[in-house]
Amino acid sequence: MDVDVKEGEQKVKLSWQLMIKKKLITVPSCLGKIRPVVGQCCQQCAPDSLRKKLGQNSFLGFRNLLSFNETQTRYRGWLVRRVCCALFVSGRKVYASPVSNRLERVCQSNRVKEGLTAEQKAPEGQDSRGQLNRFSPFLPLIKTCISPSLLRFVGWVMLKMFSSVFGGIQVNLNHLSVLRKVSQEESMLVYVYVRQSVMDCALIPLVLFGHNLRVPYTVCPLRVYSSPLRSILQKVGVFLLPPTALTEQEAEMDSLYSPVMTSLLRELLHEGQAISVGVSAESGQGGQWLARIRQLIKDGSVPDVSLVPVGISYDCVPKTNIQVGLIAVFQWLWSLFWRRPEGSVRIHFAQPFSLKEMCESGRCRVDEWLPLQDLLLPVILNNRPSVFRQRRMSWLLPSPHYASELEAPTHPERDLGIAIILHLIFSATACSAVMSTSLVSSLLLYKRRKGVNASALCRDVAWLTEELLFRNKDVGFGGSLAEVMQYSLSLLAPHLIIAAVPSRKDPFIVPHPSLAATLHLALQAKIVTHTFVLEAVGACAVSAMLCEVVASGISSSIGSDGVDGEEVRGDVEFDVVLCQSELTEHALHLCHLLPPGFMPPCQSSQSFALDAIDSLVRCGILIMEDIPREVPICDFLKREGTLTWTTSDDPDESDSDCEEPDLHAYKISQPSHCPEMLFFLCSMLAGHLRALCWTTIGLDLIDTPRPETEFVAQIHSHLCDTANKKKQHYGELNLTLSSETHTHSHRQRS
Repeated sequence: MDVDVKEGEQKVKLSWQLMIKKKLITVPSCLGKIRPVVGQCCQQCAPDSLRKKLGQNSFLGFRNLLSFNETQTRYRGWLVRRVCCALFVSGRKVYASPVSNRLERVCQSNRVKEGLTAEQKAPEGQDSRGQLNRFSPFLPLIKTCISPSLLRFVGWVMLKMFSSVFGGIQVNLNHLSVLRKVSQEESMLVYVYVRQSVMDCALIPLVLFGHNLRVPYTVCPLRVYSSPLRSILQKVGVFLLPPTALTEQEAEMDSLYSPVMTSLLRELLHEGQAISVGVSAESGQGGQWLARIRQLIKDGSVPDVSLVPVGISYDCVPKTNIQVGLIAVFQWLWSLFWRRPEGSVRIHFAQPFSLKEMCESGRCRVDEWLPLQDLLLPVILNNRPSVFRQRRMSWLLPSPHYASELEAPTHPERDLGIAIILHLIFSATACSAVMSTSLVSSLLLYKRRKGVNASALCRDVAWLTEELLFRNKDVGFGGSLAEVMQYSLSLLAPHLIIAAVPSRKDPFIVPHPSLAATLHLALQAKIVTHTFVLEAVGACAVSAMLCEVVASGISSSIGSDGVDGEEVRGDVEFDVVLCQSELTEHALHLCHLLPPGFMPPCQSSQSFALDAIDSLVRCGILIMEDIPREVPICDFLKREGTLTWTTSDDPDESDSDCEEPDLHAYKISQPSHCPEMLFFLCSMLAGHLRALCWTTIGLDLIDTPRPETEFVAQIHSHLCDTANKKKQHYGELNLTLSSETHTHSHRQRS
């Protein structure tokens, strides 16, 4: 019976795949041929690094790291084609990693001595044996090295493993040529990526190893229980958590951990080694390693380092929730040899830039950062004017790291460290490619939530691809539209409902209503939201103003729900004029609620708000109109003390506040290429904003203060209960709550 069911499911799957292929066989293969230039460093924070022309003028293409042939070895023949992977690995160059006297140098550093003195573990005259007893948890970390023979063996195993997990690992060769030239200049490189999976830690070293570049020492925040496995990983340059710590937070609680790790980083950088660090976009974990490197530069221990944001894009983020023990790892590796590879990976290395230049240029201002409550309370209490400041995200760099250095938790040095973390999260995400599964997930979740025919979905995919390329965003797919659709739907099939009826030639596709399916689609669509964040903020500002218009009773032709917009979809004309100052102010409020990494810290909030409104004009959603005035009215920015630049070259033109240009206003339009684009953009942030609203309501229902884990669990339970009651918004828990919202709500409620 089970065999018949499986055969039936396989036939249904083949039937809808065949329908899509037949339906779209005439579509030309035009996707993915344009490759935008991505990964350029920030013009404002690192202009000197941007001016360095290190790349090739022509596009070198991509290379699949998992594709081997005899041309990549020094040998030829039938037998070589059978063992070309082993020959390829054996021919890779491995840079030496000396460890002589490293332990002694770390123990004799001033930071470690001060740490020992502070905790009264090392009184004057104590011998080195007593210090080694205190260092026993850190000895394996200090002795971490890179063994050439073991690295080649582990590289061969990882290539075989990834061949069973992924269909390909595509790397931009132009980016690798830049890294090779920077390495020849003997610059110390620090690779920074956004954490998505445990496999992130292995992908970057493997790519660099496969292209004869220096393999970095990798920070991997895992607790490995097996001693043999720990020993193997530490001999290929992997920094694991200390044996006595369960999490990164627990390791940071040790007063000696930070001085030892800072001194260890100093020794590695002096040896010319590269470092690979992952940063969590929600909690900021991993940012403390960047803070240590910046402290070394500030103290003069290290002259400078080159930061390299790395964008890693998955068709499907692999699940690696396994216990890191030797038996469990072998069982997991053995299971990989019997599975079919699914999805591919695209890796982009951004242009390296100087950390010292970014810190000392003073272009990234942090002196005007304020907590969220200080930014929004004047708005909530109708106490105008609005505050033109940046939002402080203190949880990204916990204060215990600075307990021995700073007196106040809001010190500018700490805020500058947080700004660096935010900038790297933004840069790594911005240079990541949009995969086909991300594009389809975004359309199904935010534009076609009630379902769509395959042909209409294909037209949406072609339209959204053009919009992404227009915004200088690279895509991780190519080929004909039929191939792209069949490939992405086959990967997303467990989270979709695909109705393929023999009487209909066009399958109907709808997202699965379960919470797990919605979370998966939302995770895939996050990169698309990041690309359209300006337009999404502007659309939500327009939606907020429409809600105010409806509440005032001025117009009855506009739907009452500005976020969902189900009542106003279609050929509806919005006979409403929106004021530029009000739109900008609403966008300014919304930008303070964005998750970390969606807005560069070097850009002011008012500039971001103005760009958000301008982006809607470029999209065709807003049409600018000039409203003549009889009485001069001060402009919005001029009222707040901000200079307004003029484009007129008339020397007789005055800058007086009494001679203002005509005030701009906007009317809402429906772009011909996508009439429902306003609602599509609003839906991108609707789930996040709705979760914040529900969380604010839930604060009154929870007795505080409580431990953070218990508080987060109760908030999550409240969100799930509220979503079950709302039904139509059940899927909007995609960004249930990031760690900064948990921490901020807990502190404010306390």
